[in-house]
Amino acid sequence: MKLVVVSAGLTQPSSTRLLADRLAASVATQTDVTVQVLELRDLAVDIAKNMVAGFPSPTLGDALLAVAEADGLIVATPIFTASYSGLFKSFFDLVEHEALTGKPVLIAATGGTARHSLALEHALRPMFAYLHAVVAPTAVYAASEDWAGTDLAQRIDRAAGELAELMVRSPAPAKQTFIPFEEQLAALKEKTD
Repeated sequence: MKLVVVSAGLTQPSSTRLLADRLAASVATQTDVTVQVLELRDLAVDIAKNMVAGFPSPTLGDALLAVAEADGLIVATPIFTASYSGLFKSFFDLVEHEALTGKPVLIAATGGTARHSLALEHALRPMFAYLHAVVAPTAVYAASEDWAGTDLAQRIDRAAGELAELMVRSPAPAKQTFIPFEEQLAALKEKTD
C-alpha cells in the first residue's frame, strides 16, 4: 500500500516534518506500506503559480497525482492564527475534489502551545470531512513541550494504528481523477486552435 505524507512545515529542520516522519514510521511498523513524503515548502512557488494560471507544473502535478493515488495520507501542518497554514490550505485547494473520497487520512499539527490543539478539530477535521476523506479518530498535536515526554509517542502509535487499520480494512477507492500537466496543456492548445 502507498502512504503519502504531506508536510507543510516551513523551516528546516521542521517540527512538523519530524511529527509527520514519526507518524509514518509508526504506521510502517503496523502494516506494510511504501512511504512518499511531499514537502509543501518545496512546492510553494508552484502552488502559487497554479492558483494564478490554473495549471500545475510537472512537479506539482506529480504531487497531486501522488495524493490521488495514495491508499492513505498523513497530513501535518503548523498552526498559525488558530488554523492550518495558508500553504497547507492552498495545496489542498488544488487537489481534485473527488480524489480524497473514501481515502483514510490521519491529521496532525504542531504549535508553540497546547492551547492551539483544538485547531485540529475545528479546522482540519471539517476540511477533510468536506473532501469526503475518512479521518482517523485520533488526531495528533505536538506543542513545544510535548517532544520531551512519553505521551506524544503513545498518541503517535495510537493514531498510526488507527490509520493502518483504516488502510487495510477500508482501502480508498481506486480512482485517477488527476489529468497530467502535459495532457491539460495539449487540451488547452487544441481548444484555442
